[in-house]
Formats: sequence, structure tokens, C-alpha cells
Amino acid sequence: MTRKERYDRIIGWFAENVPVAETELHYGNSFQLLVAVILSAQCTDRRVNIVTPPLFEAYPDPETLAAASFDELYPYVRSVSYPNSKTRHLIAMAQKLLSDFGGEVPSDIDALMSLPGVGRKTANVIASVVYDKPVIAVDTHVMRVSRRLGLSDGKTPEAVERDLERHIPVEKRAISHHWLILHGRYTCTARAPKCTGCPLTDWCREYTLKNIQL
Repeated sequence: MTRKERYDRIIGWFAENVPVAETELHYGNSFQLLVAVILSAQCTDRRVNIVTPPLFEAYPDPETLAAASFDELYPYVRSVSYPNSKTRHLIAMAQKLLSDFGGEVPSDIDALMSLPGVGRKTANVIASVVYDKPVIAVDTHVMRVSRRLGLSDGKTPEAVERDLERHIPVEKRAISHHWLILHGRYTCTARAPKCTGCPLTDWCREYTLKNIQL
């Protein structure tokens, strides 16, 4: 099977069977999504969704968050991973939003990456979810699933991102990010992938290789 055929079959299955796929983070506007995605780094969406309601109530906009002290903000995020650095990043991010972008979350990837706590994955999530830009954010789930399925042999998130964007049509890139994340979160899990019953086994390179070796 060629790589193009593999992409066509897998993306085609998702398009037909999972027409709606969205982020599982809860948010009300672009600023709240940016905060939530920063908090979600190496942390589950479920935990972030527990943390954010009181956080958003206390700090509903860049102005209030930028004015917060470390000691004021820390209790709201102490239960997520790396709370010290994320507390500092959130305050600095809000301050830079005000000083450089008039309090508005930018749509440009480089501008987003200039914000404290925002790497390429986070920038791509914001660009695709908020601004519907044709980019694919690659987190651990997307990277694992892409390599197992045979969609990419990239050894870095950037390499996987390039492969995915090279082969996935522009209009399907944003939703493909969610397809791959959700598949990795609930089916193609890291430690015990649920291959039995997985609808993608006919086109999965790793599943095929395992069965050839049996």
C-alpha cells in the first residue's frame, strides 16, 4: 500500500464516520482557549477542565490575568503539571497580549509563538480552532498515531507535521488534528492500543507488521 493510499483510506474513513470532531477543552472565547491549551501541556484535558471554571471566573480576560501575582494565581493551577512555570507563563502571556497585541489573541503562528508558554503545538491549536487555519498541531497522541498507522516516519513533531500537511487536503487539516488526537486518546493508546475492534486496522502499518510476524 502506498502512503497516498493509506492517507486516502484513513482520512476517508474519519470523514465518513466522524464528521464532527472538536477539542475536548472547555472554553468560551479565544483567550480562554489559549489559557486552557497552555495548561494542557503534559496534562489531561479532563484535569484542565476541572481547573479552568474557577480560574476563568477569577481571571476572565487578559487585563485581570496580567494584574495577578504569582501567589494569587498559583492556587488555581496547582493541580496541573508544572504549576510553577505555567503560573509564570500565564501572567507573562497576558501581559504580552496587552502590550503587543491590544489584548487580542493573534492569528499568526509566529506571533502566537512569541507569547510566553506558547510553543508550535499550542500556536497551531489556536490557529486551527479559533481562526480555522489549515495547520495541524502535533502532540504526543498525533505523533504516536501517525507513526503507528504509517502516515509518517518523522522523529520530531515538526517532521510529522510536515508529512501530515503534505498529504492531508487543506480543508481537512483542522479536523484531522482532532481525529488523530481522539483516536490516540481512546483507541490507539500508548500502553495498550485497542487494536481489536479498531476500524483502521486494514490500513494500519504497525498492525499489519505485527500480524505478518505472528
